[in-house]
Amino acid sequence: MRAQFILSEIGIGLRRNLSMTISVVLVTFVCLTFLGAAALLQTQIGKMKDDWYDKVEVSVFLCPTGSTAPTCAAGEVTEEQRAEVLAALDAPEVADFVQEIYQESKQQAYEAFQEQFQDQFWASAVTADDMNSSLRIKLSDPEQYQVVADVVSGRPGVESVQDQRRLFDNLFLVLDRATWAAAGLAGIMLLAAVLLITTTIRLSALSRRRETGIMRLVGASTLFIQLPFMLEGAIAATLGAAMAIGGLWLGVEYLVTDWLGQSVPWIPYVGTSDVLAIAPLLIVVAFVLAAISSLVTLSRYTKV
Repeated sequence: MRAQFILSEIGIGLRRNLSMTISVVLVTFVCLTFLGAAALLQTQIGKMKDDWYDKVEVSVFLCPTGSTAPTCAAGEVTEEQRAEVLAALDAPEVADFVQEIYQESKQQAYEAFQEQFQDQFWASAVTADDMNSSLRIKLSDPEQYQVVADVVSGRPGVESVQDQRRLFDNLFLVLDRATWAAAGLAGIMLLAAVLLITTTIRLSALSRRRETGIMRLVGASTLFIQLPFMLEGAIAATLGAAMAIGGLWLGVEYLVTDWLGQSVPWIPYVGTSDVLAIAPLLIVVAFVLAAISSLVTLSRYTKV
């Protein structure tokens, strides 16, 4: 009987404030979508870092003919200078960080260049003599790049040392900032959701002031009086969370997996399993929103 009464009160409250309830659902949907997108973007960054940082190499570009670098003053790298660089990389203090060394000749670099830029008209003007021979160093721990770089940098015959991780640093910086921007928007929308839920509960409590007064007179407990209002906010917030989860699932399924996954297949993308992983978090946030709004409002307008 009590459950039936509470359910009827919830239905009455939702009908009386239908427009506000819809607003709560929509605002909750938007803010939790931003929050979920921020979480998925951070997951995406983690996947890309794990995959790309394990594959990147340290490139040691050896002196070509005509280089103006101080270490290339003697001209093109000699076999003796190359051997000294390799010996430095094989030293005990460095060898543990080096997993594999691949030597690329000028001809191999030229062939790779032509394959990559074969559609560019200016590529035909480049010759093998214009290319650098290089050493491609695969590290056992990519975080130890500086140890290897310090050993080979500045040696005669070495024009420059490049860590391929740095090519991705700006990309990850932009993605990190996008994550914070999405989280910031989510925070603003969460505040708006709290205010809307609070307003909805207050309007519902004011519209049923007579019923509340009767319940006070017959000795109803505070929890019994407040429970319908709390559930109204929880239902609206949960519907918004469900819509957010559905929207994120559709976005990942059709935009990321089907579109981006087919267009740029070499990037490890987030999947629907990642959406399902953050779904409980979004539902919990929705309940917390409703709980905060209820505590702020009900203690004043339905106090027994």
